[in-house]
Amino acid sequence: MAQKIRRRKCKHCGMLFFPDSRNATRQRYCSKPQCRKASKAASQKQWLSKPDNLDYFRGPHNVARVQLWRKAHPGYWRRKPKNTPLALQDPLNQQVTVNTHDSNDFVTLALQDSLISQPAVLVGLIAQLTGYALQDDIAMAARRMQQLGNDILMKGAHHGRKTAYLSSACPKNP
Repeated sequence: MAQKIRRRKCKHCGMLFFPDSRNATRQRYCSKPQCRKASKAASQKQWLSKPDNLDYFRGPHNVARVQLWRKAHPGYWRRKPKNTPLALQDPLNQQVTVNTHDSNDFVTLALQDSLISQPAVLVGLIAQLTGYALQDDIAMAARRMQQLGNDILMKGAHHGRKTAYLSSACPKNP
């Protein structure tokens, strides 16, 4: 059984915090940016206080290593010219979507296939509007709503028709 993680007092700001469960025994600072900066400074100070680490990046071996890296990456540290063009992409032009496939294929799909592609918010909205809680009823209402949307987008395919598709999808007593 896992131990309960206790709150700790941050060594920098003094506020109580819950340490990360993966690092609970060693975390001494909270996650605020200024406290993380203080944690980094303290660990750097502790690392540099050891005699073996004082000359860690000095000496002929490290000089040769850096020189080899610089030869392999020429111009890495130089700034890019100010006249660099922006992205190589063309601006997006808004296009009207045209629904060319038959919406009757939607009816033949399995319930999970049709509902899994819909965001949960949309499914919840349909359930709220119709008053249905069962997946089969929500799927039937979604099919009717999709058909109505297709009819509206077809610009007059059923000109003058009211929202008869949704009349059976609305709850009897709202």
